[in-house]
Amino acid sequence: MASIVERIKHEIREVIPPAIFFFVAFQTISLTRSLMLEEYGITASSFTAATVAALVVAKVILILDLVPAINRYPDKPLIYNVAWKTMLYVLAALLVRYLEHLFDFYRQQGSLVAAHRHLMAELVWPHFWAVQIWLLVLLFLYCALRELIRSLGRDRVIEMFFGVSGTTRK
Repeated sequence: MASIVERIKHEIREVIPPAIFFFVAFQTISLTRSLMLEEYGITASSFTAATVAALVVAKVILILDLVPAINRYPDKPLIYNVAWKTMLYVLAALLVRYLEHLFDFYRQQGSLVAAHRHLMAELVWPHFWAVQIWLLVLLFLYCALRELIRSLGRDRVIEMFFGVSGTTRK
């Protein structure tokens, strides 16, 4: 039982950084979208959707981090791993988004083929591509920050950003 509790604690500690990063990013995008739509009298509060999306992206990252090939270029310049991981995370997030929407339409249509056709017909392509572009940029930034932390060390990055040693914090 103690090992299960430790495993859960470990998973929570691992999911917190990407969840916070994407929570802040997605909430910022959601807020700016709402502010822009307000000009047209459209109310678009999607706090819950942005929060769930942040948690989903964080979990996708954690799952992919278990794949042995995720750190394909550990001894090359950081951009190699950043680009590689960004590509993998974007593809995985795209697959998860597709499957999420496909499942919703499958429940309505009763057939995977019909659900896929309906999804492709109903998809608002400009919105889809806008989300994908933001996701690509955010995942690239996230990967770059993580690779810098991996390369420099967590304590050194904390010291560089906040002027305090990461080892002396309580």
